Amino acid sequence: MKIQLSDHFTYKKLLRFTLPSIIMLVFTSIYGVVDGFFVSNFVGKTPFTAVNFIMPFLIILGACGFMFGTGGGALIAKTMGEGKLQEAQRLFSLIVYSSAAAGVALAILGLLFLWPITAALGAEGQLLEDSVTYGRIILLAIPAYILQYEFQCLFSVAGKPALGLSVTVAAGLTNMLLDALFVAVFHWGLEGAAAATAASQCVGGIVPLIYFARPNSSLLRLGKAEFNGRALIRACANGSSELMSNISMSVVSMLYNGQLLAYAGEDGVAAYGVLMYVSLVFQAIFIGYSVGASPIIGYHYGAQNHKEMKGLLKKASYWSACLHWPCSGRPMLWPAPCPSCL
Repeated sequence: MKIQLSDHFTYKKLLRFTLPSIIMLVFTSIYGVVDGFFVSNFVGKTPFTAVNFIMPFLIILGACGFMFGTGGGALIAKTMGEGKLQEAQRLFSLIVYSSAAAGVALAILGLLFLWPITAALGAEGQLLEDSVTYGRIILLAIPAYILQYEFQCLFSVAGKPALGLSVTVAAGLTNMLLDALFVAVFHWGLEGAAAATAASQCVGGIVPLIYFARPNSSLLRLGKAEFNGRALIRACANGSSELMSNISMSVVSMLYNGQLLAYAGEDGVAAYGVLMYVSLVFQAIFIGYSVGASPIIGYHYGAQNHKEMKGLLKKASYWSACLHWPCSGRPMLWPAPCPSCL
């Protein structure tokens, strides 16, 4: 049975709606490990260290997609809840086009300043060369990378979270298969691993763009957009918390990498990179839940359905505790909902 944003959400229905977003973000985190696996096993230690060294900088750029996706998605859902469907379509188009333009600008700036930034972080010699080589190839796909993160949020707003999961799985399989082909079979080295990742990001960003540009069965479709600076600022301000969370984690990783490189060498950076792979998987669980639940809250806020919003707060607190419990080993602080609530 199809779940709509206007529905009353029980515990079970809320989990069913957000589960594709959780799996989607977890899968994205897992296939990000693939480059590291193939590079470390088929290319060498220094290229593997380079991937881990430059990745936080690339994640900062890609995180702009989360800002547009979460902030814009909440605003679009609120507008839909108010019954202004045509305005919601225009906002959707404006946010997608604006994020694509931002992606092009960030790609150009990244290509211009990649070398000095990498050198300033402490890389030198072959590590510097490999980091810049990998980063330049990924930067060519940054607009698609931003769109990929954005559409991961907007698929839920469009009422198609399962389709978003399918696109993410397709992008992940593309990365895995091309990594095996380019690195293990063709022996293209670090460049092959970067090309595989860039291709997967294009799948994750361009395929949804084509889907929403054509007639479809979702709640949203790309079309003509009117520039609305106020709405754009509201969307970016609303999504700034997700952006700053990703930036703060990436900056901490960059600082750690710089200190580890100084005191433990390339082995220290490589070991820390492996730990970060594991950490990202757990973080993706909570980010995925937030991405999935955000449009529901935005819709009912726009519809002024305060009773449903209070229920969503209670249910969200419960599921967040459930998701946190396996990671922390601590028991939940309140009992499970009764069977009738599920």
